[in-house]
Amino acid sequence: QVQLVESGGGLVQAGGSLRLSCAASGRILSINTMGWYRQAPGKQRELVAHVFSGGDTKYADSVKGRFTVSRDNAKNTVYLQMNSLNPEDTAVYYCNALIQSTGLSYDAYWGQGTQVTVSS
Repeated sequence: QVQLVESGGGLVQAGGSLRLSCAASGRILSINTMGWYRQAPGKQRELVAHVFSGGDTKYADSVKGRFTVSRDNAKNTVYLQMNSLNPEDTAVYYCNALIQSTGLSYDAYWGQGTQVTVSS
């Protein structure tokens, strides 16, 4: 069984920063992509950023230049450094990872979500 546990959400004023962390644990043979999605009230879940096993990254246009995604493969952990936050960044942030647990295939796993609230 695989678990993703997130931490680091909270309340911050506009212009402030937060750092999210997500650690994967359990029966893990290999991890491909790790990243972050978010879902604001009344909106669909959207990709924020992800990082491939080789280190390449991809960002949503709305966060480019403000957010940085990184990973520590030794710790099976992905991070999201969020700077210059604005109220539009308010959402529940979910960690996501493609993990080979048993067998040959990679399956998508999700964290429980962490609330990020940015006040104006």
